[in-house]
Amino acid sequence: MSAEDLEKYETEMELKLYREYRDVVGLFTYVIETERRFYLTNDYEMQVHSVQGEVFFEVSMADAWVWDMYRPARFVKQVRVLTFKDVNIEELNRSELDLPEDSGFGGARGT
Repeated sequence: MSAEDLEKYETEMELKLYREYRDVVGLFTYVIETERRFYLTNDYEMQVHSVQGEVFFEVSMADAWVWDMYRPARFVKQVRVLTFKDVNIEELNRSELDLPEDSGFGGARGT
């Protein structure tokens, strides 16, 4: 496989992922972003832990969708994330979910 073929394949996978995101985003209430992943979920719990002066976050989600083009199935029953990095949690505004039909994937971001 040439570098050009690989780039074309990755571009097609990203576009497919964006289209899936566009189709499912309206089903969820929260966006949770960590340093490694981007999740959509309706139910989460976050706990802040401090051990010997080190602070880390534990985020648990149920019935989530994960932005990851390399996963064969992006819907997951349970997710547990442990991280020392920032966690961003936003409640989706339903009026902002009206995405253009097929605008590529500008504005959508995955981690």
